[in-house]
Amino acid sequence: MIFSPPSVTTRPRDVQVQDIGAQTFALRSRTWEQLKFEIEYAREKGTTANSYLIRAQKTALIDPPGASFTDIYLEALENCIPLHRVDYVIVQHVNPNRLATLKVLLAKATQARIICTKPAALALEQAMAEWSDRIQAVRDGDTLALGKDHDLKFAFIPTPRWADGLCTYDAGTQILYTDKLFGAHLCGDELWDIHWQSLESDRKYYFDCLHAMQAKQVEATVAKLTDYPARMYAPGHGPLIRYSLSRLTAIYTEWCQQQQQQDFKVILLYASAYGNTARAADAIAQGLIQSGIQVQSINCEHADPVDLATLIEDSDGIIIGSPTLGGHAPIQIQTALSTVLATASYRKLVGVFGSYGWSGEAIDFIERKLKDANFSFGFETLRIRFSPTEAVLKDCQAAGVTFATALQKHRKKRVFSKPLLVQKVDRTAQAMGRVIGSICVVTYRTATGHRSILTSWVSQATFTPPGIMLAIASERGLDDVLQPNTPFVLNLLQHGRTLRQHFFRDRVSNPTVIPTLSTECTEQGGLVLTESVAYLECRTQQRMLCGDRWLIYATVERGKVLDASGKTAIHYRVSGHEE
Repeated sequence: MIFSPPSVTTRPRDVQVQDIGAQTFALRSRTWEQLKFEIEYAREKGTTANSYLIRAQKTALIDPPGASFTDIYLEALENCIPLHRVDYVIVQHVNPNRLATLKVLLAKATQARIICTKPAALALEQAMAEWSDRIQAVRDGDTLALGKDHDLKFAFIPTPRWADGLCTYDAGTQILYTDKLFGAHLCGDELWDIHWQSLESDRKYYFDCLHAMQAKQVEATVAKLTDYPARMYAPGHGPLIRYSLSRLTAIYTEWCQQQQQQDFKVILLYASAYGNTARAADAIAQGLIQSGIQVQSINCEHADPVDLATLIEDSDGIIIGSPTLGGHAPIQIQTALSTVLATASYRKLVGVFGSYGWSGEAIDFIERKLKDANFSFGFETLRIRFSPTEAVLKDCQAAGVTFATALQKHRKKRVFSKPLLVQKVDRTAQAMGRVIGSICVVTYRTATGHRSILTSWVSQATFTPPGIMLAIASERGLDDVLQPNTPFVLNLLQHGRTLRQHFFRDRVSNPTVIPTLSTECTEQGGLVLTESVAYLECRTQQRMLCGDRWLIYATVERGKVLDASGKTAIHYRVSGHEE
């Protein structure tokens, strides 16, 4: 049965309704045109949004389509059953597009309860607070009896992209409703995968767009679903799977394994308030995947910090995407960025992208932090105003290809340790050696002239007022700097320059006697090394003797970046016993 609204076009959108099992029907909302600009629809073969209806003693509706089909879908559904007789609406994942249909449906199906996972329930309760009492969360392994042997069993299948993922198995018909798994974006009159050989390229493209960046989790999910004795897969898009079920299950596992065996691994971190940043992330990931890069896509809103740190450390490249909310990056992105800065070697390649409405401060903030930490960028930062257009998504895909090319040229720069030295230090000292700092020269004025000393024991201590903490060896002869209210200049050296060779860690020197040294004085009389990447004018406020070090807290009165494109020199130590 085909339900079509009145239309003057030859192939209008319609809803194909067909019996697929005992008391079970497929309602396929169809379009022969490209539904959206997203990369996953780029093959322009149309798509179907598959929904399913089980009419037993209780009636369950699975996965209503998005807003593009709301009106014709509900009209077709009412031709199958009065909406007030719908008892359950099973939502296997939540997205903003689907919410539009759900709101209209719940207003008409007044007794229906929504069945979903706990993460989906939390999202729905926020979006539809007026119907929160009609939302029922289920756990992995929970069952729902509809009568007439239709006993539904739920499988919780979270992935980085769909943290609320759910599959539903009907033991009565042996149909496994797989939502985003095993689908394809193409539209046609054939309900089943009779000509499954011709579907393989579309299925692979669909996999690459939606699942390749979460291959590890998808492989585990496919293995989990083999526990259900299904004779049919009912996916969210494309033909239903009956003739190639075993092959498609096996080939999904093969594709997942192939993706995880690529030579280079990129972790793509993002958060998305309205879906715009997520669409850009998908396009970038597709460019990487097409270039033979293993991609791990992580929605930071659902990421575990411990797992995130491990993934970052294991990656060859890191790409971060963020919306701008109220002039800032979401807290989840700020946390992820902090983990990157604390965990990742600056030798890893990075990229930044994001969407914004008016200002885009979050994108600039992330880019600046990574530049300050000496990271190299694999593509020019992408700033996307409002929703990405088709042209913008193509630019994002091209950026993924550019990043892959840069990564392959960049390669991993192996840092060879000093084996004899490492053997002599204990594990605690080796761990302490991972604490890093900017290489700086402290300059200050005494009664007899300017003085300087090299140090990397510097960290930001306060935001308001801006303040830093210095750790200075008690025997270094810096009595002048140790006194409260003493002004000094902190010169941050630039990566790749040889400026540091003129200074010493173990003693104070006079920088003005070095003929090749370029300097200038501030208005307050401080000495600035003009080849530095930046400098800060500071004033000592407090000091404390801790072990063999004086801890000096100083406030920052003013500062300046001297080379905006320069990178701060970083000191990496072998052990905690090394200066």
